[in-house]
Amino acid sequence: MPLRCQARAIWRLREGVSDAMTTAGYVYKYDVSLPLQRMYELVEETRVKLQAAGVEATAKAAGYGHLGDANLHLNVTSLSGRDDKVLDLLEPWIFEWVSKAKGSISAEHGIGQCKPHYLHLSKAESAMNLMKTMKATMDPKGILNPYKVLA
Repeated sequence: MPLRCQARAIWRLREGVSDAMTTAGYVYKYDVSLPLQRMYELVEETRVKLQAAGVEATAKAAGYGHLGDANLHLNVTSLSGRDDKVLDLLEPWIFEWVSKAKGSISAEHGIGQCKPHYLHLSKAESAMNLMKTMKATMDPKGILNPYKVLA
């Protein structure tokens, strides 16, 4: 098989991971970066946490990502659908774990609308202030991307 065909086949498998997990139930998705040597440790500790809480039969953790930039996609599937008990186990625990590991709670896809109140866990106050200053300078009327992280 030519190399480009192999690459396409591998990429299809990678793209199918998230879709496959969705067929099993509700998926809590986290996109974090970590020091490479600790990258998969978060997946393992998430599994331990789910087991200790007695939900490992209905909640499964899986991780995959990019070794080149230590970007981890942590997915936790709740087989019984969206479950506040599972969510309460995961958040803010995952973000705090990533912070202690000197990672970033937002790696590839930005902070999003659900995590801005956790941004301080991976960005210094000086960086937050710089972002706010840049936003105010470039968008003094607050019309670009209103009601978002730096609105």
